[in-house]
Amino acid sequence: MKFALVTGGSRGIGRAVCVKLAGMGYHIIINYKSNEAEAIQTLALVRERGADGELLQFDVSDRGDIKQKLGDWIEKNPDKTIEVLINNAGIREDALLVFMKDEQWDNVLKINLDGFFFVTRLLIGDMLVKKFGRIINIVSLSGLKGLPGQTNYSAAKAGVIGATKALAQEVGRKGVTVNAVAPGFIKTDMTEGLDEKELKNMIPVKRFGTPEEVAHAVGFLVAPEAGYITGEVISVNGGLYS
Repeated sequence: MKFALVTGGSRGIGRAVCVKLAGMGYHIIINYKSNEAEAIQTLALVRERGADGELLQFDVSDRGDIKQKLGDWIEKNPDKTIEVLINNAGIREDALLVFMKDEQWDNVLKINLDGFFFVTRLLIGDMLVKKFGRIINIVSLSGLKGLPGQTNYSAAKAGVIGATKALAQEVGRKGVTVNAVAPGFIKTDMTEGLDEKELKNMIPVKRFGTPEEVAHAVGFLVAPEAGYITGEVISVNGGLYS
C-alpha cells in the first residue's frame, strides 16, 4: 500500500489534494490541527474514491507535537513508508508591516516555514532509504511576486521556495523529488475576505481558480512519470505573474 501525508488536509486545497491522491491509489493520512469535523468529511470523500485513509491530528508549528504524533505513527508502522508528503498547512495574517504585530509575524512563519522543515525532516530519511519519494510544497503567488500587506506570508512562502530548490539538490540522486506548487487566487476559506469581482480583472483568465485545479498539478508531480522534474515551482494562477 502506498501512503501519502497531506498537512492541513481538512479543507480547501488540502482536501482537494487528498481526494486527488486517493484517486491515484494512495492511502491518505489527513493531518489537521483542530477542525476534526472537516477532516472527517475529507476522509469520507477519500473513501468515495475507493481508497482509504486516516486522521492524524498535530500542529505543524509545534515541533514537539510533530515529533510525538507523527513520530509515534512512524514507530507503530515500521513496515509502512510515507512516500508522498504534501506540505500544505498554512495561514495568512495580513497587515502592513508598519502595523504588523510580533505574533502575526511569528505565527505565519512558524506554520508556513517551520512546519515545512519539521515535518519534512522527520519523513525524508525513510524516503532516502527506499530511494523513492515525492515532496510537494504548496507555496503561493505571494512568495514569488510579493503582495502588499503580506510581508510575513510572502517571506514565509519565499523561504519555502528557496528550501524546495536547495533540498531538491540534496536528495535527487536518491530518487526523491522536491517541487512546489504556487497557487494564485483560489476559491477557498483563505480568499473569502478578498474582493473577487475586482481582483479577477487582473487575472488573464478572468476568474479565481479552484482547489481541484491546484490538486491536478500536485497529482502530476506525484506521478512516477514526473521523476525528472525536481526543484521546480509550478504556478497555478490563471496567468497572473509579477
